Amino acid sequence: MPDIRTWRDIDAEWLSDALAADGIDAKVRAFDAGKVGTGQIGDCVRFRLDYESAAPDAPETVIGKFPSEGEESRAAGIQLGNYHREVKFYQLLQENARISTPRCYFTDVDEDTHDFVLIMGDLAPAQQGDQLNGVTLDEAGLVIREAAKLHSAYWQDEKLDEYPWVMNTKHAQDPIDPDMIAGLWDGFKARYGGRVTPEATRIGDSMSRNMEGYNDKRAGARCLIHSDFRPDNMLFDLSNTERPVTVVDWQSFGYGPGGADVGYFISGAIDPATRREHEARLTGIYLEEMARLGVGNYSRDEFFRHYVSGAYQHFFTAFFAAMLVTQTERGDDMFFRMLNGAVDLITDHDALDWLG
Repeated sequence: MPDIRTWRDIDAEWLSDALAADGIDAKVRAFDAGKVGTGQIGDCVRFRLDYESAAPDAPETVIGKFPSEGEESRAAGIQLGNYHREVKFYQLLQENARISTPRCYFTDVDEDTHDFVLIMGDLAPAQQGDQLNGVTLDEAGLVIREAAKLHSAYWQDEKLDEYPWVMNTKHAQDPIDPDMIAGLWDGFKARYGGRVTPEATRIGDSMSRNMEGYNDKRAGARCLIHSDFRPDNMLFDLSNTERPVTVVDWQSFGYGPGGADVGYFISGAIDPATRREHEARLTGIYLEEMARLGVGNYSRDEFFRHYVSGAYQHFFTAFFAAMLVTQTERGDDMFFRMLNGAVDLITDHDALDWLG
């Protein structure tokens, strides 16, 4: 089996071994490698492969994922268990998850250092979504159907509670101290000043000091949720009728309310005016698809409580991640798109004072 190494240390023999780990008979002679994507916590690299010999199913390119080269982002990935968690998804949960995910050729993690490597199928010409540009309504409908696939696959599956690397299970460690959350929110306000609206300040002040209340709103039916369900973590190719959207970045998944993924996605991926006009139809698609897939006991009331909690989660992710990862101009713009979209959904559902 291949060892765990950085993408800059990978050679042709290593790539041959990685493909062999998934049953691909091929000998790589040479390759080109270059970074792709806009990941904040992990770095993705495309490898273009030149073979000395290869079976017909050998891929022309593969995508590798590795710990971020940014010191702050890497530290965040280790602290939050993101690298270890993503490897475990592909090793143990992907097969039964129903949702469209990339083929995994090889993955492994060092549980002491959190160094990891993940070699996946390249889905080009599919294009990575863009949080700043959002999605079309057609794309939103496809994404919501994928969410229903994932949630129905592990609906009320108590086996997830036995895994300490699944977030929010009874054995999972909580790496986030409440005082840390309050401190990060105060630091966010200080860093960005007037860019933080009064409504955002109101939500952040209450949320950062009442995470118990936030967790209470998420109580109820649980399933496997992605937890960072947004366009940057999706690949789109609407010409591919079998796989029009594929979901990536399985670093933050947890055992929680399915509706939260839907609210998280819609609040940040669709502009407020369009969301208001089409929200009932989009959420209806999700509930209908869940029922079709065998989950008919998710009430609208419980779903919408979870849906709004997803907007709160989107808000939380925006300020929390902004203060932990390496700061960039695009990152700042992305985090505010997330933050403000969450504020709009929360306001529209009369939930500004949800947490007191």
